[in-house]
Amino acid sequence: MEASTPPAPQRAVSLDAYRGFVMLLMAGEVLRFHAVAEKLPESGLFRFLAHHQDHVEWRGCTLHDLIQPSFSFLVGCALPFSIANRQARGQGSAGIWLHTFWRAFLLIALGVFLRSTGSKFTNFTFEDTLSQIGLGYVALTFLAWRSVRMQVASLVTLLVAYWAWFALTPLPGPEFDPSTVGVPRDWPHTLQGFAAHWNKNANPAHHFEYWFLNLFPRMKPWLFNGGGYLTLSFIPTLGTMILGLLAGQWIRRTDLTANRRLGGLLLAGLTGLALGTTLDLTGICPSVKRIWTPSWVLFSGGWACLFLAMFHAVADIRKWTAPLFPLVVVGMNSIFTYVISHLWDGFFRNNTTNHLNTFLLWLRGPEPFSDGGTFWKITAGPYAPMLEGAVALLCIWLCCLWLWRRRIFIRI
Repeated sequence: MEASTPPAPQRAVSLDAYRGFVMLLMAGEVLRFHAVAEKLPESGLFRFLAHHQDHVEWRGCTLHDLIQPSFSFLVGCALPFSIANRQARGQGSAGIWLHTFWRAFLLIALGVFLRSTGSKFTNFTFEDTLSQIGLGYVALTFLAWRSVRMQVASLVTLLVAYWAWFALTPLPGPEFDPSTVGVPRDWPHTLQGFAAHWNKNANPAHHFEYWFLNLFPRMKPWLFNGGGYLTLSFIPTLGTMILGLLAGQWIRRTDLTANRRLGGLLLAGLTGLALGTTLDLTGICPSVKRIWTPSWVLFSGGWACLFLAMFHAVADIRKWTAPLFPLVVVGMNSIFTYVISHLWDGFFRNNTTNHLNTFLLWLRGPEPFSDGGTFWKITAGPYAPMLEGAVALLCIWLCCLWLWRRRIFIRI
């Protein structure tokens, strides 16, 4: 008697929509709200938009800070669906594991490639979002085959151990000069007291970074990362992916009612926000996205659960998929969007400026103009950077639409 092949899992539109939302937030950097805000300093709206289109300096959170944890969270969410789909196609565990190692390698390599753009040599750094996901992907897949109890235990152990490593490492002595690691002495975001264990470029993961990155060929020795980002942040990032894994398994459960699934996501989201905020405000563990502190895992994971709950309610429960179509188109080609938004955004934006100059000059007629190269910027005024970015963002979306219509989905 032949073993029956399990049915292919139904695709969760909520994951594609949420992923598309995250990718458009990331690609939306081309809108350059900060440039508009600088020219319109009296505009509270553009100051608000500019604030949430950039990362906080150290402690805290903006909407832009939630892009990377959302993307990492969604990797975990999608994994149960991916494994079930491969099993439905008859792929055995050996094939799944081979793909897992290959995908992890490609993600790490692609992250290094993107960080090397514009450099004369390979820039061996591993803080890019894709590299961080790749470094933890094998461990995530291992946990996907284990019980929920083991997944939760692994998450707690990982976060507590990473916190303890920072907390128990002695602080630098009074002779330490932070300017030697790129931090001004009067930097207003330097943490004090117990929270100082998580200061920029003065923590144990930075010490590892200094040793590790100098093992690779470089034009000159690596001293510090200007943003404070760390290779070992992949460890707590794995915690974010485990949260996504748990959420993905939860929304796949057919033994639960729709309201129960939605309520579980909401409860998990609020719990994560409460725990992360409490740890941050009490000083036990400051919430710092740049070094992915354990409190940041909980806080950002809480937001990710709430976002997923919203998309799950609209797309999977209510089946209101039509309004989400623009997001789904992007979400189904997220790797493509991630890469071209890093490599082609300047191409789209610069060509937009050039051709708008020509078009507006043509409309104006044959009269001479002192500087045709800035005609568009003069016409659009302070909104020129945003409008140029809007056209570039539309071009990125149209590329995704073209791929979607031809059923071309670039995956790793």
